[in-house]
Amino acid sequence: MITKEKQASTFETLGKEFKYKNIHESPKLMKIIVSSGVGSAKDKARVKLVEDRLARITGQKPAPRSAKQSIAQFKVREGDVVGYQVTLRGTRMYEFLDKLVHIALPRTRDFRGLNATAIDEMGNITIGLKEHSIFPEVADEDLKDIFGIAITLVTTAKSKPEAEAFFRHLGIPLKKTV
Repeated sequence: MITKEKQASTFETLGKEFKYKNIHESPKLMKIIVSSGVGSAKDKARVKLVEDRLARITGQKPAPRSAKQSIAQFKVREGDVVGYQVTLRGTRMYEFLDKLVHIALPRTRDFRGLNATAIDEMGNITIGLKEHSIFPEVADEDLKDIFGIAITLVTTAKSKPEAEAFFRHLGIPLKKTV
């Protein structure tokens, strides 16, 4: 189980490899951002469906994200809702991460681990899922509208190798690098 205590033990685990002098130098998980776009849906029911499903999956009400400018080719006007986003911190963040790693990702079709190249230079990783239906909160009979979600894990890691070691320590399934 992924807990705050496991994150606190990173100093002992990664301290020798990265030569930390202080416990506060070790990387920490700051927040998890879960987001989804509604596409070119003018259907209010579809927009409400995405909002409801994100609320069920994360346990928190999603914030609407509106278009910053009008784009005529996509029939989008400035201020139209184009997606929803949830920022998780604290206990909800650890509960969601535990559910993601131990329940949702293993239910993904042909899952062999996350690619370590998805970690950016700032030490964060973004996971793109094609189907939201891998989460247990979504009932199987409600699967007429399937949409994708993006999950970003934000850390305080200073480099890509440090972030990769931290994610492996947390138990996030990364593919073996050659």
